[in-house]
Amino acid sequence: MDPLPTLISDLQTPCLLVDIDKVKRNCSRMIQRYSDLGVELRPHMKTHKTIEGGELMTNGTRRKIVVSTLAEAEFYADNGFDDIIYGKPVIESQLSRCKKLHEKCSKFHLMFDNEEAIYALERNPMKNKAWTVFLELDIGGKRTGVQWDGDRVVELARLATNVQSVEFLGIYTHSSVSYSLTSDKAVKIQAENDTKKILHVCERIQQAGIPVGVVGLGDTPCCSVSDISMAKLTEVHPGNFIFYDTQQCSIGSCEFDDIAVRVAARVISHKPEINQIVLDSGFVALSHDGLYCNLPNGIAVFQDHPELKLVNMSQEHGCVSVKSGQIDCSAYPLNSMLFIYPYHSCATAANHPVYYIHSGDKVIGVWKPVKGW
Repeated sequence: MDPLPTLISDLQTPCLLVDIDKVKRNCSRMIQRYSDLGVELRPHMKTHKTIEGGELMTNGTRRKIVVSTLAEAEFYADNGFDDIIYGKPVIESQLSRCKKLHEKCSKFHLMFDNEEAIYALERNPMKNKAWTVFLELDIGGKRTGVQWDGDRVVELARLATNVQSVEFLGIYTHSSVSYSLTSDKAVKIQAENDTKKILHVCERIQQAGIPVGVVGLGDTPCCSVSDISMAKLTEVHPGNFIFYDTQQCSIGSCEFDDIAVRVAARVISHKPEINQIVLDSGFVALSHDGLYCNLPNGIAVFQDHPELKLVNMSQEHGCVSVKSGQIDCSAYPLNSMLFIYPYHSCATAANHPVYYIHSGDKVIGVWKPVKGW
């Protein structure tokens, strides 16, 4: 392997830069916030998918995490992490891998939102352990999860409780409603409303005589501003807060200075005849996420260059113009480096095989994320 460049300016582009000082600050703040509320923080690993990031988010314990893929679960289990939730509804074809994870971990949990998943677990019992499961609720995200105010909530909780090879632990939800908001005040109200919904579900299940040990809620916007009512939860599971991004900043989850990731790109072409310059970073370096949101700054924000706007991307090309007037190509010399704050850091980081960790202008290391599913 080639030696690590000393300075950011020496790096090949495009590449993902991670400001370690901001990352540590973001993690410490979230850990302290939920310590003060008396609520367990179970961070989601999907944003970074690295051992180093997991260490920081769990305050060095390597305990209580959520993952979005079984590849992540295996990666973290192989590296000493434990008490892991696989954060999507499980299906029967995944159970052979899940059994191995149960053998490797003292605690490995699954999620379900339908009867068939419980029947599949019943058909595939483990020798010495019960499958431990969370019922996923849909409280407005319109993704996976059983409808929170429907009759099936109690029916599914009862089914999981009555199957001998299954242990029902509690309820879990992630709502994407907060991502449509544009102020920290609105997000705080949403956090209160989401908390009321999941606590109402908990009460309904308990009134049916079914114990609910864990009540988990989480998305980075709500967890970043938090309402005092969230102290009634047992755990939260945000993930994006380790990096944040321009989307989170526009929501009110963070300040711009909290964004810990940038994509470094270089100017490779001048096109004054069509009023643009071209960068070496296309959608495989930045992702298309947010492209159709009609944001005033587009899907990316350029450091120190508020006049620039990313107007189009192909796989390896990023076409950039100015927000008004004619672009002065001489202000952006060929081979010069520009820094782009992404709209969605999770989707952007997922495109990169390595992250360059820096403090100030100095490159101090690399993180390598797990890939695949």
